[in-house]
Amino acid sequence: MIEVVNVAVLVSGGGTNLQALIDAQAAGKLPHVNFVCVLSSKEGAYALQRAGAAGIPAEVVPRKAYPGKEEYSRALDEALSRYGAKIVVLAGFLCILSGEFCKKYTNRIINVHPSLIPSFCGDGFYGLRVHEAALAYGVKVSGATVHFVNEITDGGRIILQKAVPVLEGDTPETLQRRIMEQAEWELLPRAVELVCEQAEGEVS
Repeated sequence: MIEVVNVAVLVSGGGTNLQALIDAQAAGKLPHVNFVCVLSSKEGAYALQRAGAAGIPAEVVPRKAYPGKEEYSRALDEALSRYGAKIVVLAGFLCILSGEFCKKYTNRIINVHPSLIPSFCGDGFYGLRVHEAALAYGVKVSGATVHFVNEITDGGRIILQKAVPVLEGDTPETLQRRIMEQAEWELLPRAVELVCEQAEGEVS
C-alpha cells in the first residue's frame, strides 16, 4: 500500500503551477501526494479558485497583515500545522520566508525558479525580471529549476532542471510562457512526487 505525504501549496497569484500539480494528480502521476491546503499571501488570488475547483481547502494568510517576514512565517507555520502539512511547495509564492521557518522545514520546502540556477537567480530575480535579464545577457538556453529552499534565496539543493531554448525574437513574455509550458509545469509535479516518495515514512 502506498503511503501519501501531506503537502501544502503556497501561492500569490494566478496559480498556473498549482494547476500543473492538480492536473498531474488527476492524471495519476502523484501517487505519494496528498494536497491538504493551498495558502495564498494575497486576497483574491485566482489560485484560490483553482484550489476550490479541485476540492483542496484554501485560505488567505495575507502578507500585509504582518510587520515582517518572521511574524508572517510564524503565521504560515501555524496554518501548516493545522492542516498537518509535512511538505511545502512554493508555486509562484512571492514572499521571503524567515531563516527559522526554512530551518524547521529543511529539505521539505520545494520551489520552482524560471532559470537554470545558478544563472539569473537570487534576490530580486523573480517573474519577468528573470527573463528580461536572460535576454539582456544574450543566453541561447534558459530553463527552469526545482530546488529545496534554505535561508539563501534560490540557494538550496537542486532537485531537477530542464533546459529550454531561447529563440530569435523572444520577448520576456514569450520566453516566460515557453519555460512554463516546457519546463516548470513538467518539472514541479515530478519533483514533488519524487520528494514525497523519498520522504514516505520519514515525515508522517
